[in-house]
Formats: sequence, structure tokens, C-alpha cells
Amino acid sequence: MPLDPAIAARLKRTADGLVPAVVQQHDTGEVLMLAWMDDEALHRTLTTGRATYWSRSRGSYWVKGETSGNVQHVRSVALDCDGDTILLRVDQVGAACHTGDRTCFDADRLAVTPA
Repeated sequence: MPLDPAIAARLKRTADGLVPAVVQQHDTGEVLMLAWMDDEALHRTLTTGRATYWSRSRGSYWVKGETSGNVQHVRSVALDCDGDTILLRVDQVGAACHTGDRTCFDADRLAVTPA
């Protein structure tokens, strides 16, 4: 069964048919990672409650935690006002980043110098 046509009609995809998905810890608001979804990945996520993404490097679907055990239990999914970004609020088990860090944004903080 495909993605609900009403949802599919709202999505604004890249030339590759993808939409960025921002992943956030549901109870703290912590931003965990950014991944990519197509219609099928979004459909799988909505129907299974497990975060499913499209891997641009491997050219295949992946369910977060399927091999690492660092599962994302999806609590809610929302589209932004333009339909060009998906927000997943999840309950993250273990590290979200493939490097083993809690988030993909832990390692390389940039200095801000206000004007």
C-alpha cells in the first residue's frame, strides 16, 4: 500500500525525490540527526512506528537501529508549512549518530562571533 495520496501531494521533494527529515528526541527537544526520506520511507515509518530512511550512499532503505540496536521509536511525524521538511519526534534508544555520539551534532561545534 502506498503513501496516502493526500500526504504525498503535500511533499516538495528534491530532484532525487527525497525530503529531509529532522529527528528530535520527543521529550527533551534535542535534535538528534538529519536523514532523508522518500514516499516509501515515510509510508513505512507511519505504518510501523519505526524510523525508516533512504540511504543516499547505499541506495537502499534502512530502519534506524536494525543492525546497531540504537532504535528510534516514532512518537509523532509532522510536515513543515511548505511540505519540504519532515519532523520526526522519537524516543531514541542509545546513540543516534553512526559515530556512537548521542546526536550527530555533538562533535563539531562552530564558534559564533556576533557582528
